[in-house]
Amino acid sequence: MKRLSLLLMLFFTLPVLHILSPATSLAQDEITVISSDAQAQFPTAITFLLEAEATTEIADIDLEYQPSRRSLIPVSCRVDVDFTPGQRVAASWTWDMLETGGLPPGTEIDYWWLIEDAAGHQIETSSATIKFNDLSHDWQSLASDQVTILWYKGDVSFAHQLLDAADEALERLAGEVGVALEQPVKIYIYASSGDLQGALVYPQEWTGGVAFSDYSTIVIGVSPGDLTWGKRAIAHELGHLVVHQEVFGSYGDLPTWLDEGLAMDAEGELRSDLQGILKAAIAHNALFSVRTIASSFPTDPDEAKLSYAESYSLVQFLIDNYGSDEILSLLDVFKEGSTYDDALLEVYGFDMDGLNALWRDSLGLGPQPTPTPGAVSGISSTYIALIVVVAILGILTIYFALSFRRRMR
Repeated sequence: MKRLSLLLMLFFTLPVLHILSPATSLAQDEITVISSDAQAQFPTAITFLLEAEATTEIADIDLEYQPSRRSLIPVSCRVDVDFTPGQRVAASWTWDMLETGGLPPGTEIDYWWLIEDAAGHQIETSSATIKFNDLSHDWQSLASDQVTILWYKGDVSFAHQLLDAADEALERLAGEVGVALEQPVKIYIYASSGDLQGALVYPQEWTGGVAFSDYSTIVIGVSPGDLTWGKRAIAHELGHLVVHQEVFGSYGDLPTWLDEGLAMDAEGELRSDLQGILKAAIAHNALFSVRTIASSFPTDPDEAKLSYAESYSLVQFLIDNYGSDEILSLLDVFKEGSTYDDALLEVYGFDMDGLNALWRDSLGLGPQPTPTPGAVSGISSTYIALIVVVAILGILTIYFALSFRRRMR
């Protein structure tokens, strides 16, 4: 009787288990992936390709992909792929980065397909990975504990000096500010600014380096003959990357003077040319206010240089007078989404205007002149001249029109 009861139980249970099993288990015999591939066209596109067949018509194909990047919540992108339905199909979709923005070299992208036939059978393929590499150069690599240098022009000594500069910048940031890398970083050294800009989507013509903080990657243009500049540039971009990793997940942003000031601090002592610009501005009482350079820097090159020099001076003022622990606390407060003024008030007890007054006092200057230098810094002299010319033409047009009317009378 026990054997009979067991057989009866199995008889009635197995069909139930079969009914409750997911559709994907049925689909293995119904839908077959013939090939799946991805082809990179660095730096502008990745094309994903699929061939599949089914016993009934394939009705729907979706692609999901996910770049390997730092994220609070891993999110994949899903695309409904266009194709001609049939029992055997070929489908493709191109990720056009001219529309969405580019990725740094070396980025890994995981991708997989979701396929459904007309009978409702579905499969999800296993994940595959493509590396978005720049294959136009023969890269060499050199690494320390936290940094990997990749380069293609120059000898090993050139790479060693850049790697040493990166490690020194990290030590400086850790010692003076208390911030450190949370993930190892790769630094791609392009041999010229032209090569660098060719590796970016819509670069600015003045771009010398870019820190992709979410990808722990820096790309920079350094020729073997410009090693001194290259060391500073690497330290600067590392400063940005480390600080942005520190405030990762923040609900707000950092004031520009703080972000750039910390990056300038990572370089070491202020460059002599920027020292000269800063001293001249102090001598002529022509400094921008802290509030003026909080959101962005002027577009005029000379005014932008002064803004960088001031940012360095401001960060040094805070470190020298209040210590590096307070700078770290300030970054933590900004990470919570605090406003510029509220963050300074919470950590130091003064807002941006208060900081401006104390900083100016340390430089031997009185209250900020009114109007603030640079209040119209976004308006170039060329633009002002154009406005004047248009106004004069307008006046002349009115004058000649009135003269013509008088003659007609």
